[in-house]
Amino acid sequence: MVREEEQDGVSVHSPSQAPRSSASSLPKEQSQVDIELKLLQALEMYPPAKLQGIHRHFVLYGLIEYLQKCFERSFSADEVLQLLNQFFNLEMLKPDEEEMEIFQKEEEFSLPQILLVKEEE
Repeated sequence: MVREEEQDGVSVHSPSQAPRSSASSLPKEQSQVDIELKLLQALEMYPPAKLQGIHRHFVLYGLIEYLQKCFERSFSADEVLQLLNQFFNLEMLKPDEEEMEIFQKEEEFSLPQILLVKEEE
């Protein structure tokens, strides 16, 4: 008959130990949580709504720089976008065809004549 207090030589009242495989992955999981928390903090300065449109690359660069300073390691744009994708639907932020046409449209630019006349005088 096995006593209720002991099973496989371990007392029911003794603290349980995590299996070695999960104990070794704990720092990795903890660092992932830290990265996600810092990313969410960075979103206070760089709102995700600005990931749409012409500011997209500047905001992404700001997020990358913030994470690099916090963790003293490099982050790629893909890594940051994957982290953001955990919290937001980034497909909704991609520019549509109409918006892309506006950015690719070229217009001739010249200074107004009134400014050119003042410079000649």
